Amino acid sequence: MRNLIFILLTFLPAGLAAQPTQITVRAKAKDAKFIGTSVGGAMIVVRDALTGEVLAQGRTEGSTGNTGLIMSTPHERYTQLATEGTAGFTTTLDIEEPRLLTIEAHAPYTSRQARILASTQIWLIPGKDISGDGVVLEIPGFIIDILEPQTHRFMSRAELQDGKAIVRANIVMMCGCTISDGGLWDGSRMEVEVIVKRNGKKPGVYPMQITETVNIFEGAIPISEGGAYEFIVTAFDPRTGNTGVDKVNFVVE
Repeated sequence: MRNLIFILLTFLPAGLAAQPTQITVRAKAKDAKFIGTSVGGAMIVVRDALTGEVLAQGRTEGSTGNTGLIMSTPHERYTQLATEGTAGFTTTLDIEEPRLLTIEAHAPYTSRQARILASTQIWLIPGKDISGDGVVLEIPGFIIDILEPQTHRFMSRAELQDGKAIVRANIVMMCGCTISDGGLWDGSRMEVEVIVKRNGKKPGVYPMQITETVNIFEGAIPISEGGAYEFIVTAFDPRTGNTGVDKVNFVVE
Protein backbone atom coordinates (compact mmCIF):
# COMPACT_ATOMS: atom_id res chain seq x y z
CA MET A 1 0.00 0.00 0.00
CA ARG A 2 2.83 2.38 0.87
CA ASN A 3 4.43 1.70 -2.52
CA LEU A 4 1.14 2.41 -4.30
CA ILE A 5 0.75 5.76 -2.55
CA PHE A 6 4.33 6.64 -3.49
CA ILE A 7 3.66 5.85 -7.15
CA LEU A 8 0.50 7.98 -7.19
CA LEU A 9 2.24 10.92 -5.55
CA THR A 10 5.15 10.60 -7.95
CA PHE A 11 3.31 10.34 -11.25
CA LEU A 12 -0.16 11.85 -10.84
CA PRO A 13 0.85 15.52 -10.35
CA ALA A 14 3.12 15.41 -13.41
CA GLY A 15 0.23 14.17 -15.52
CA LEU A 16 -2.03 17.01 -14.38
CA ALA A 17 0.53 19.82 -14.42
CA ALA A 18 0.35 22.42 -17.17
CA GLN A 19 3.00 21.92 -19.82
CA PRO A 20 4.60 24.81 -21.71
CA THR A 21 3.78 24.27 -25.38
CA GLN A 22 5.14 26.43 -28.18
CA ILE A 23 3.34 27.44 -31.34
CA THR A 24 4.66 29.46 -34.29
CA VAL A 25 2.32 31.35 -36.61
CA ARG A 26 3.22 32.94 -39.95
CA ALA A 27 1.33 35.00 -42.51
CA LYS A 28 2.18 34.43 -46.16
CA ALA A 29 1.07 36.68 -49.00
CA LYS A 30 -0.87 34.95 -51.77
CA ASP A 31 1.50 34.17 -54.67
CA ALA A 32 4.35 35.76 -52.75
CA LYS A 33 6.42 35.59 -49.57
CA PHE A 34 6.03 35.93 -45.83
CA ILE A 35 4.72 39.13 -44.26
CA GLY A 36 7.32 40.58 -41.94
CA THR A 37 8.91 43.67 -40.50
CA SER A 38 9.35 45.51 -43.82
CA VAL A 39 5.56 46.08 -44.13
CA GLY A 40 4.77 46.31 -40.42
CA GLY A 41 4.15 42.61 -39.94
CA ALA A 42 0.93 40.74 -39.38
CA MET A 43 -0.91 41.06 -36.07
CA ILE A 44 -1.44 37.53 -34.79
CA VAL A 45 -4.17 36.88 -32.23
CA VAL A 46 -4.44 33.47 -30.54
CA ARG A 47 -7.79 32.80 -28.84
CA ASP A 48 -9.48 30.02 -26.96
CA ALA A 49 -11.93 28.75 -29.58
CA LEU A 50 -14.69 28.12 -27.05
CA THR A 51 -14.56 31.26 -24.90
CA GLY A 52 -12.89 33.76 -27.25
CA GLU A 53 -10.31 34.58 -24.56
CA VAL A 54 -7.14 36.09 -26.01
CA LEU A 55 -4.28 33.82 -24.99
CA ALA A 56 -1.50 35.60 -26.89
CA GLN A 57 -1.00 38.29 -29.49
CA GLY A 58 1.81 40.06 -31.27
CA ARG A 59 3.23 40.95 -34.66
CA THR A 60 5.22 38.74 -36.97
CA GLU A 61 8.82 39.89 -37.15
CA GLY A 62 11.63 39.03 -39.52
CA SER A 63 12.32 38.84 -43.23
CA THR A 64 10.06 37.86 -46.11
CA GLY A 65 12.10 34.67 -46.56
CA ASN A 66 14.18 33.04 -49.27
CA THR A 67 12.85 34.13 -52.67
CA GLY A 68 14.32 31.22 -54.62
CA LEU A 69 13.05 28.60 -52.19
CA ILE A 70 9.57 30.07 -51.92
CA MET A 71 8.91 31.22 -55.48
CA SER A 72 11.11 29.16 -57.81
CA THR A 73 11.93 25.78 -56.28
CA PRO A 74 9.43 22.92 -56.75
CA HIS A 75 8.06 21.95 -53.35
CA GLU A 76 7.82 18.34 -52.30
CA ARG A 77 5.81 17.08 -49.37
CA TYR A 78 7.19 18.25 -46.00
CA THR A 79 9.31 20.96 -47.62
CA GLN A 80 9.87 23.73 -45.07
CA LEU A 81 9.65 27.18 -46.63
CA ALA A 82 10.64 29.23 -43.60
CA THR A 83 14.37 29.61 -43.12
CA GLU A 84 16.27 31.23 -40.25
CA GLY A 85 15.03 34.78 -39.75
CA THR A 86 11.81 34.32 -41.73
CA ALA A 87 9.00 36.39 -40.25
CA GLY A 88 6.81 34.70 -37.69
CA PHE A 89 5.20 35.02 -34.27
CA THR A 90 6.05 32.45 -31.62
CA THR A 91 4.37 32.08 -28.25
CA THR A 92 4.34 29.51 -25.46
CA LEU A 93 1.09 28.51 -23.77
CA ASP A 94 0.85 26.54 -20.53
CA ILE A 95 -1.89 23.95 -21.06
CA GLU A 96 -3.00 20.94 -19.05
CA GLU A 97 -5.04 19.26 -21.79
CA PRO A 98 -5.64 19.65 -25.55
CA ARG A 99 -7.03 23.09 -26.33
CA LEU A 100 -8.77 24.20 -29.50
CA LEU A 101 -7.39 27.53 -30.67
CA THR A 102 -8.69 30.13 -33.09
CA ILE A 103 -5.77 31.89 -34.75
CA GLU A 104 -6.20 35.20 -36.58
CA ALA A 105 -3.79 37.12 -38.79
CA HIS A 106 -4.52 40.78 -39.56
CA ALA A 107 -2.13 41.75 -42.33
CA PRO A 108 -0.35 43.85 -43.37
CA TYR A 109 -1.03 45.45 -40.00
CA THR A 110 0.08 49.02 -40.77
CA SER A 111 -1.61 49.20 -44.21
CA ARG A 112 -5.16 49.79 -43.06
CA GLN A 113 -6.67 50.18 -46.53
CA ALA A 114 -5.21 46.82 -47.59
CA ARG A 115 -5.46 44.88 -44.33
CA ILE A 116 -7.04 41.41 -44.59
CA LEU A 117 -8.18 39.06 -41.84
CA ALA A 118 -7.42 35.36 -42.24
CA SER A 119 -8.14 32.79 -39.57
CA THR A 120 -8.09 29.09 -38.82
CA GLN A 121 -8.50 26.71 -35.90
CA ILE A 122 -6.12 24.10 -34.59
CA TRP A 123 -5.78 21.78 -31.59
CA LEU A 124 -2.76 22.44 -29.38
CA ILE A 125 -1.71 19.34 -27.44
CA PRO A 126 0.32 19.66 -24.21
CA GLY A 127 4.04 19.26 -24.84
CA LYS A 128 3.63 18.99 -28.63
CA ASP A 129 5.28 22.09 -30.10
CA ILE A 130 4.12 23.35 -33.49
CA SER A 131 7.32 24.72 -34.97
CA GLY A 132 9.14 24.92 -38.30
CA ASP A 133 6.77 26.59 -40.75
CA GLY A 134 4.18 26.36 -37.98
CA VAL A 135 0.65 27.51 -38.73
CA VAL A 136 0.71 29.42 -42.03
CA LEU A 137 -2.19 31.71 -42.91
CA GLU A 138 -2.48 32.88 -46.52
CA ILE A 139 -3.19 36.59 -46.98
CA PRO A 140 -4.67 37.47 -50.40
CA GLY A 141 -4.49 40.94 -51.91
CA PHE A 142 -2.28 43.81 -53.03
CA ILE A 143 -1.16 46.87 -51.10
CA ILE A 144 -2.37 49.77 -53.24
CA ASP A 145 -1.56 53.41 -52.43
CA ILE A 146 -2.95 56.06 -54.78
CA LEU A 147 -0.27 58.73 -55.11
CA GLU A 148 -2.07 61.05 -57.52
CA PRO A 149 -4.53 62.73 -57.41
CA GLN A 150 -4.24 63.56 -53.73
CA THR A 151 -7.23 62.97 -51.54
CA HIS A 152 -9.63 65.91 -51.13
CA ARG A 153 -7.70 67.94 -53.68
CA PHE A 154 -9.51 70.77 -55.44
CA MET A 155 -8.36 70.78 -59.06
CA SER A 156 -9.24 73.29 -61.76
CA ARG A 157 -9.85 72.04 -65.28
CA ALA A 158 -6.89 74.18 -66.35
CA GLU A 159 -4.67 71.82 -64.35
CA LEU A 160 -5.74 68.80 -66.41
CA GLN A 161 -3.32 67.48 -69.02
CA ASP A 162 -5.10 67.68 -72.39
CA GLY A 163 -8.41 67.30 -70.59
CA LYS A 164 -7.22 64.29 -68.63
CA ALA A 165 -6.48 63.65 -64.97
CA ILE A 166 -3.38 61.57 -64.30
CA VAL A 167 -3.85 58.77 -61.81
CA ARG A 168 -0.75 57.17 -60.35
CA ALA A 169 -0.64 54.33 -57.84
CA ASN A 170 2.03 52.37 -55.99
CA ILE A 171 1.12 48.66 -55.97
CA VAL A 172 3.06 45.89 -54.22
CA MET A 173 2.37 42.36 -53.08
CA MET A 174 1.07 41.95 -49.52
CA CYS A 175 4.58 41.10 -48.33
CA GLY A 176 5.95 44.26 -49.93
CA CYS A 177 7.53 42.35 -52.83
CA THR A 178 8.02 44.56 -55.87
CA ILE A 179 5.99 44.48 -59.07
CA SER A 180 7.73 45.37 -62.32
CA ASP A 181 7.38 45.03 -66.08
CA GLY A 182 8.43 41.45 -66.87
CA GLY A 183 9.68 40.75 -63.35
CA LEU A 184 9.03 37.87 -60.98
CA TRP A 185 5.76 39.64 -60.14
CA ASP A 186 4.97 40.82 -63.66
CA GLY A 187 2.89 44.00 -63.71
CA SER A 188 2.33 43.77 -67.45
CA ARG A 189 0.21 40.64 -66.89
CA MET A 190 -1.92 42.18 -64.16
CA GLU A 191 -5.17 43.97 -64.89
CA VAL A 192 -5.07 47.36 -63.16
CA GLU A 193 -8.00 49.71 -63.77
CA VAL A 194 -9.66 52.87 -62.49
CA ILE A 195 -13.38 52.92 -61.83
CA VAL A 196 -14.41 56.57 -62.16
CA LYS A 197 -17.39 58.00 -60.30
CA ARG A 198 -18.64 61.58 -60.69
CA ASN A 199 -21.26 62.89 -58.27
CA GLY A 200 -22.08 59.31 -57.34
CA LYS A 201 -22.52 58.09 -60.94
CA LYS A 202 -20.07 55.87 -62.82
CA PRO A 203 -19.09 57.28 -66.23
CA GLY A 204 -16.46 54.68 -67.05
CA VAL A 205 -13.62 52.27 -66.33
CA TYR A 206 -10.10 52.98 -67.63
CA PRO A 207 -6.89 50.90 -67.75
CA MET A 208 -3.61 51.64 -66.00
CA GLN A 209 -0.19 50.39 -67.08
CA ILE A 210 2.99 49.54 -65.25
CA THR A 211 5.68 52.21 -65.73
CA GLU A 212 9.46 51.90 -65.90
CA THR A 213 9.54 52.60 -62.18
CA VAL A 214 8.90 49.45 -60.16
CA ASN A 215 5.50 49.29 -58.43
CA ILE A 216 4.17 52.42 -60.17
CA PHE A 217 1.08 52.14 -62.38
CA GLU A 218 -0.30 55.09 -64.30
CA GLY A 219 -3.37 56.04 -66.31
CA ALA A 220 -4.92 59.10 -67.95
CA ILE A 221 -8.61 59.66 -67.24
CA PRO A 222 -10.67 61.99 -69.47
CA ILE A 223 -12.47 64.67 -67.47
CA SER A 224 -15.04 66.78 -69.34
CA GLU A 225 -17.07 68.16 -66.44
CA GLY A 226 -16.47 69.47 -62.96
CA GLY A 227 -17.82 67.70 -59.92
CA ALA A 228 -17.00 65.48 -56.97
CA TYR A 229 -14.92 62.58 -58.27
CA GLU A 230 -13.99 59.24 -56.81
CA PHE A 231 -11.28 57.10 -58.38
CA ILE A 232 -11.33 53.43 -57.38
CA VAL A 233 -8.10 51.70 -58.40
CA THR A 234 -8.44 47.93 -58.72
CA ALA A 235 -5.77 45.31 -59.32
CA PHE A 236 -6.48 41.77 -60.52
CA ASP A 237 -4.10 38.97 -61.43
CA PRO A 238 -6.03 36.52 -63.65
CA ARG A 239 -3.40 33.82 -63.06
CA THR A 240 -4.02 33.65 -59.32
CA GLY A 241 -7.33 35.44 -58.71
CA ASN A 242 -5.52 37.90 -56.45
CA THR A 243 -7.25 41.28 -55.98
CA GLY A 244 -6.69 44.67 -54.36
CA VAL A 245 -8.46 48.05 -54.13
CA ASP A 246 -7.78 51.64 -53.05
CA LYS A 247 -9.93 54.78 -53.37
CA VAL A 248 -9.45 58.52 -53.50
CA ASN A 249 -11.88 61.44 -53.58
CA PHE A 250 -11.20 64.87 -55.09
CA VAL A 251 -13.02 67.78 -56.71
CA VAL A 252 -12.69 69.23 -60.19
CA GLU A 253 -13.87 72.86 -60.29
